Amino acid sequence: MVAETPGYAPHVALTSLASRYVNVGGLPWQPTNCKGLDWKILFQDKERGLMTTLVRWSPGAELDLHEHTDIEQTYILEGRLVDEEGECLAGDFVWRPVGNRHRARAPEGALLLAIFQRPNLFLEGPNAGRIQE
Repeated sequence: MVAETPGYAPHVALTSLASRYVNVGGLPWQPTNCKGLDWKILFQDKERGLMTTLVRWSPGAELDLHEHTDIEQTYILEGRLVDEEGECLAGDFVWRPVGNRHRARAPEGALLLAIFQRPNLFLEGPNAGRIQE
């Protein structure tokens, strides 16, 4: 099976058609390749580019200019996410179309659920030219 919750031992013995229940609290936070952002990968299908994550932003964390290579959906659980187009507060939802480019920041920090159809492409900063990993 290509779809997975990476490294999640309880799923190893499941059949291909079994539901995958995930104890999110038991998943470790992992650093991303962006300073100040950690995540828990809840679901990933690298072959198709799909990924669902919880992302924890440290206060003041900023995400360099990047392009959404497919639709991205974000639900803010805590804090707020701000960019050139507006802000998304706790309890709000934003989705971005293919080709959308922006810089995002979390002035006070944030916790969000992000759903990607394909990884982002970074256009500036230390990750320029790389897709999100």
